[in-house]
Amino acid sequence: MAATGSHTGSRRVIFAALAGNLAIAATKFAAFALTGSSAMMTEAIHSTVDTGNQGLLLLGLARSRRPPSSTHPFGHGMEIYFWAFVVALMIFALGGAVSIYEGVLKIQRPEPIGRAWINFLVIGLAALFEGGSFLVAWREFRVLRRGTPFLAALRRSKDPSIFAVLLEDGAALIGLAIAALGVAGSAWLGVAWADGAASVAIGLLLVLVAVFLANETRSLLTGEAAAPRIVEAVRAMLAADGRVDDVAEVLSMHLGPQEILLGVTLDFRDDLTAVEIEGAGDDFAQAIRAIDPRITRVFVRSGRARAAYARPPPD
Repeated sequence: MAATGSHTGSRRVIFAALAGNLAIAATKFAAFALTGSSAMMTEAIHSTVDTGNQGLLLLGLARSRRPPSSTHPFGHGMEIYFWAFVVALMIFALGGAVSIYEGVLKIQRPEPIGRAWINFLVIGLAALFEGGSFLVAWREFRVLRRGTPFLAALRRSKDPSIFAVLLEDGAALIGLAIAALGVAGSAWLGVAWADGAASVAIGLLLVLVAVFLANETRSLLTGEAAAPRIVEAVRAMLAADGRVDDVAEVLSMHLGPQEILLGVTLDFRDDLTAVEIEGAGDDFAQAIRAIDPRITRVFVRSGRARAAYARPPPD
């Protein structure tokens, strides 16, 4: 049930961003055609890339919900991490790099901005749309945040379909402010290169967002563990049980935003029978799943099994 609710929240965030960015991109391109503003062109590219990114995240969500198969026995939950990584690459290449390139050209060959009021009108409308999309993502993120500091919560979040949209929309709002400064500097203050400089600044902002997003999804793609609080809660519960002499290891890995694989190796008391050990394993698996609903697969083995597994093969 928790997973279903999370998927619903993720889809709501993405659809809100998709609708907003699609309308904003068309408006910005029209403004660029009428005024020739480099910053507005950069913002139009930014919104177009964001629109495509939301489509990729929806694709990732859909593919991640496919059931397990013989080739993917643990399911396809990590698909969302792959597509979020693709989104990071698109932000870097099509958003950041292109914006910087366009800005450098404008700095070298500045052109006057005509009808600057159109740019400001579009920037104001875009801020309203982006702000609405950001609020939807922020509400979902706040539920997951649970009072944790913002940056720490971003790093701990395992759902890129939410934090990627949050970062994109946040960067978009900052980018709009930068674009407004560039247009004002070029059109009203006579600083010809201001529009191009704004484009470069927006591009650098997008590069930073892309690098952060790529690093976070890289960690998830390569087998990131569950949050320390979950691992410690599991370890404490097992250590407190009288049937366990020692908790040898607690291993975990995220198979998706709402799926955690958890394996424990235990040294049981020597006086326990095989039937009692088997019963304890079943009890522990049920208790571990109760700690966090995202723990969907639990493997319990005894310390003796671990020692046998670690023994090197005979020559």
